[in-house]
Amino acid sequence: MKITLSSKNFKKIKADIEIILLSDIEESKDEKLLETLGFKAVDEACVFLAESQKIYVGFEDETYDSIAIAIATAIKKLQTTKFKNAKLDLSKLPSESLKAIVEGTLLGSYSFKKYKSEKEEKKKQELVIAIADKEKLAEEILNDSTIISKAVNKTRDMVNSAPADFYPQVMADLAKDLAKDASIDCKVHGEKFLDRNHMHSMLSVGRASIHESQLIHMSYKPKDAKKKIVLVGKGLTYDSGGLSLKPADYMVTMKSDKSGGCAVLATLWAIAKLGLPYEVHGIVGAVENMIGGDAYKPDDILYAKNGKTIEVRNTDAEGRLVLADCLCYAQDEIDDIDYIFDYATLTGACVVGVGHYTTGIMGNNDILKRNAVLAALKSGEYATTLDFNRYLKKSIKSEIADISNIANTRYGGAITAGMFLDNFVYEENKDKWIHFDIAGPAYVESAWGYNPFGGSGAGVRMTIQFLKNIDNK
Repeated sequence: MKITLSSKNFKKIKADIEIILLSDIEESKDEKLLETLGFKAVDEACVFLAESQKIYVGFEDETYDSIAIAIATAIKKLQTTKFKNAKLDLSKLPSESLKAIVEGTLLGSYSFKKYKSEKEEKKKQELVIAIADKEKLAEEILNDSTIISKAVNKTRDMVNSAPADFYPQVMADLAKDLAKDASIDCKVHGEKFLDRNHMHSMLSVGRASIHESQLIHMSYKPKDAKKKIVLVGKGLTYDSGGLSLKPADYMVTMKSDKSGGCAVLATLWAIAKLGLPYEVHGIVGAVENMIGGDAYKPDDILYAKNGKTIEVRNTDAEGRLVLADCLCYAQDEIDDIDYIFDYATLTGACVVGVGHYTTGIMGNNDILKRNAVLAALKSGEYATTLDFNRYLKKSIKSEIADISNIANTRYGGAITAGMFLDNFVYEENKDKWIHFDIAGPAYVESAWGYNPFGGSGAGVRMTIQFLKNIDNK
């Protein structure tokens, strides 16, 4: 979907369709007709008046989310027609709506048809947004929001790709392509490197796969960088559960277990394209957790990069084992870190606790966690904090190793997983670290708002929003 800004008089802009967003139908010239059709100015309400060539959509409040959902609803309706373009009068909407309009359009028009045998011809449609003046600020918003939306959609494409087509080496090659396109550095290390560098926690998880595990390190280093940020992603290209095999129903959708890593790759690409004034590193552990004669086992004791020992009690709690070594690698390789964030579809417990659409945010710094939640909400993502506590910490204690990879209780599983990771965050970085459990929103098997069936690109927008406002924190 192409988006164009125009400072022409709205009536003089030629378009096949006019899109009108309403919070009150009394504001419309077609009020009586809309009432007859049962239209109400609420989120996701939509009516297409073919004769007058208008698409009406409702929105309930003046938030980013409500407006983005409204325009996405309209664009989806436009896509069902053969009309080539539509226009929208921005002056009729609340101030600061442009970002929501652009991102709602580009995210709402996304579709994943890679595996359809009958290929539909991609429609070339355009949305013309009428603005009062073609100011530089409006152009900047359009440019930035287009880059952010592309990053989200790149993440969706990666997450939606089938595991036969997207294994660790493919992920590493794609990281190189993204890095080349954004003119940033990318290093990839294989299993010999993991072994030499004592990363046996990550190495063990991928041991039974025919696909070699890959450690991906992307680096964006602008001149005179104001801060240094590290993003760490769980890149389980497929998770069978290992020898603690998942039931068949739970194995479906496990291509999405790479969502955290995919978000990190696309976010690095976007940060470079946006030219943000911060040095940012992206570390991804790309691994496939399979079964076989060489699979790691319950009862194994693993040695992580920082020397800590881990008792394996369940091979399906593998993401935290990968992240443990990736976190250590990041802190060993990169000095003077200001922030370190990790992203993972880590626990079903987080989905049970806060629902499909919300990210669970954990860490040791209450102010940092609060700022991360605010950034998420402002960006259009949902997030909430899940607090650590001393009593749950006892549940991951091991009698024979330093720590167990699962708790001795089924309750508070998202928090105990976050507390496990805390063991691999060095003391000097404890207050600089946040864990994002994106298990809920990363992949949902039904469309929601401007998100499609499947991958949503969770994590990308909230991270960029946080970085854009980092100097105000």
